[in-house]
Amino acid sequence: MVRHKPNLHHLEQLINVTFRNRKLFQQAFTHTSYAHERKNYGTEQDNERLEFLGDAILELAVSEYLFHRYPHMSEGELTRTRARVVCEPSLAAFAKELNFGQYVRLGKGEEMTGGRTRPSLLADVFEAFIGALFLDQGLDVVRRFLNTVVFPKVSGDFLTRVMDAKSQLQELVQQERIGPLEYRIVDVQGPAHDRHFVAEVHLDNKRLGVGSGRSKKEAEQQAASQALKKWKEKKV
Repeated sequence: MVRHKPNLHHLEQLINVTFRNRKLFQQAFTHTSYAHERKNYGTEQDNERLEFLGDAILELAVSEYLFHRYPHMSEGELTRTRARVVCEPSLAAFAKELNFGQYVRLGKGEEMTGGRTRPSLLADVFEAFIGALFLDQGLDVVRRFLNTVVFPKVSGDFLTRVMDAKSQLQELVQQERIGPLEYRIVDVQGPAHDRHFVAEVHLDNKRLGVGSGRSKKEAEQQAASQALKKWKEKKV
């Protein structure tokens, strides 16, 4: 069943915020597959622009928090810690905790293939929500929201648990001091609302892994996962 209009009242109660522009949050939960299936697509906006904004706001807010919370961390440690907090697995976990999946408006194909629980989709929705919250309420309310939902979980155990494949691979490469990683999108298939991406990860122009997914992020994570598997087999 495709949900056409998310009921945001329960979410407002859950996070103790009254939305001023409800259409903005409706957009935040509108996946591109839903927008493309609507006959009046031109007026039905998806959440990709809000996702772009939310990504930047998260980087800023998390950086600020880590800077003050861990005064003895080096620049490199702060950068790596931030990457773990805002990586796809952790953002998807935050979205799942808030039941964001139930609010998402999906196209029929995306609904049938389990999009409502797909980590990459949930992570994108979380970023879009942060973008909408910033535009609607301002940075102070975003900080308050993150202080409740995200920052209390930023601990050693949490960061280890949610560390994504790209971050793990990056740390291994840095430890070995063997050069920079490069991710390449080598193939894109399907219509605009139902893309399928193929990514490769290279080290010194040597392919380490290849992966595919319904987003660039997902494909890159799959490529990194394959590279990690090969790396560990080589080390055994």
